[in-house]
Amino acid sequence: MAVRLAAALLAGGILGLNRELHGKPAGFRTHALVSLGAAVATIAVLRSGDGSLASDVNAIGRVAQGILTGVGFLGAGVILRDPVGHVTGLTTAATIWICAVLGMVAGLGHWNLLAITVGLTGFALLFGRPLERAAERLFKRNNSGPPDHTV
Repeated sequence: MAVRLAAALLAGGILGLNRELHGKPAGFRTHALVSLGAAVATIAVLRSGDGSLASDVNAIGRVAQGILTGVGFLGAGVILRDPVGHVTGLTTAATIWICAVLGMVAGLGHWNLLAITVGLTGFALLFGRPLERAAERLFKRNNSGPPDHTV
């Protein structure tokens, strides 16, 4: 159980560190705690008090739904729209959401899935911006206004 909780904390912390280094409002601690909390909730329904597997197989599904819905509200708190219409905070909200998923995955002990997902998410966070800029140059997208702005 301790290994699962530590893995969740580490996975969330790794992604949160990226947000922290980019000066975002939700950083290392927020992401690590979201992931840890999701792992705790998952483990709590997965195992009974005596350590045996829980008898209600639907409980994990209900907890997953609750975690992902609840974390959506936390993620929404970092999304902002300025008067001009530019939206910020979407990537941070997405990393908060994926940290909840990673916590559930760690809580269930799916190590390969956890490692692959952390790696792919890290790749998207590290190389996503340069790839977006390259695509904008290649396709000559005009960034003068918000994407949904019509004249």
